[in-house]
Amino acid sequence: MKWLKRLGIALLSLPILLIVTFVLYEIFGMCINHIATKQQTDTLRMHLESEIPDMEVISVYSETGNTSGTGNHVDCLSSIIFSTKMQKAEIEDCMSEYYVFDGWDCYVDKTEDGYYTIYINSSAPFAHNIEGH
Repeated sequence: MKWLKRLGIALLSLPILLIVTFVLYEIFGMCINHIATKQQTDTLRMHLESEIPDMEVISVYSETGNTSGTGNHVDCLSSIIFSTKMQKAEIEDCMSEYYVFDGWDCYVDKTEDGYYTIYINSSAPFAHNIEGH
């Protein structure tokens, strides 16, 4: 009779254990995605500083989540606004060693203030995490 009681408790505890495991996996994925975004932003800043000698950072922005609003996926978005005397084509040429400028996920744009914005949007390591819904 004791073994039947233990089996019943184990069967009733199984759904709770599975739910807790799923929640912990999702939290782990969120943490890894945020770390990946920070690393992407830091690497972008490092590449800019090493390739553009007169660059001055104005603003740094990063975001982890569904940045496009379409689908159930997680993106890592990094954007840096900076000033330089270089032209857009020169910036793209310097940074082409590290990035492929496709006009959608990676591009350089000139703002109205005369600054430049470099924008990188890549898929997160846990792309189908709850954070993308």
